[in-house]
Parts: sequence; structure tokens; C-alpha cells
Amino acid sequence: MRSLTIAVCAAVLLTATTAYAAGDAARGKSAFLSQCSGCHTVVANTSDGMGPNLFGVVGRKAGARSSYNYSTAMKSSGITWTPDKLKTFIMHPNETVSGSNMMFMGVSVSGQADDIVAYLGTLK
Repeated sequence: MRSLTIAVCAAVLLTATTAYAAGDAARGKSAFLSQCSGCHTVVANTSDGMGPNLFGVVGRKAGARSSYNYSTAMKSSGITWTPDKLKTFIMHPNETVSGSNMMFMGVSVSGQADDIVAYLGTLK
């Protein structure tokens, strides 16, 4: 019985840690609206803004929207936007893709970047 209790507690802790690491989509939407929506849209089947439309960005290849004029650096980066790669880019865009057109210094708080990625992950 003690082994079962330990196993259940471990599973609960692992699940809680994973959920926290994945971020909170509701907080991410708020952060996106305040920091990203000036340049990016997130509505399906709409045009790009100053930056590319980010609807469906999770899992997409960098520079893949034919309607947006990406920098050569972005088009040739070879990146697929996984949650981890998006988080890295959101926090350090110029280091992640040197020569990108993105004029944003990055989100400095790791948890907020996780939240934004969680929100972007809901847009499918």
C-alpha cells in the first residue's frame, strides 16, 4: 500500500510540474495581446500584420507563410516552431535567428514566455 501511495504522489507531482512548465494559455493570451498583437494577428484565414499571422504557428516551419515577406535569415533558419523553440525565440529573438526582421527585444520572464507559447498552441 505504501508503494502505491508513493507512486500516486509521484505521478501527481510529475503532472503538476508538466502543466506548470507548459504555461497557462489564459495568461498567455493576455500577454500576447499586450506585447505581440501590435505586429501579429492570430485569426485563421486573415492577412498578416507587420509580422506574420501566428495562427497555427506551433509545428509550422519558420518562414513558411507564403503571404508574408520573411527575412532571408528566417526563411533559411531550418527551424520548426516546437514549443521549446518558440519559447527560446520569444525570449531571445535576435540570438535565435540573427538577421530576423523582428523588432522586439524579447520577453524577459520565462514563465510569461511559457504562457504565450501555451496560448499559441491553442490556435489550431
